[in-house]
Amino acid sequence: MTKLLRIYTDEAAFYGDRKVFEVVAARARDAKMAGATVLRALFGFGHSAHEHRKHFLEDDQSLVIEIVDDDARLRAFVDGLADISGIGLITLEAVEVLGGDNMVETGR
Repeated sequence: MTKLLRIYTDEAAFYGDRKVFEVVAARARDAKMAGATVLRALFGFGHSAHEHRKHFLEDDQSLVIEIVDDDARLRAFVDGLADISGIGLITLEAVEVLGGDNMVETGR
């Protein structure tokens, strides 16, 4: 079954010398996920209630990484992210793919 994985983080989160969103997106590409997109939010906060928004001198906006693929592949992918700190909430929901260049059901 096709699912949509959402990974919440922010621009200020680093894993070593790379930003968390870059590491997650690279791992998704390396894992040959059907598709991934990084979205920047205008405003956001999590359990800490710290407000994330665009500042003139720094980037601390909330980000959402969306990845579409098969349920089992996404669950295995999330298991492989356990070493990355700076990841917030992770959600998984069913989606219906209606079309596109990289349809999940066609087997890549």
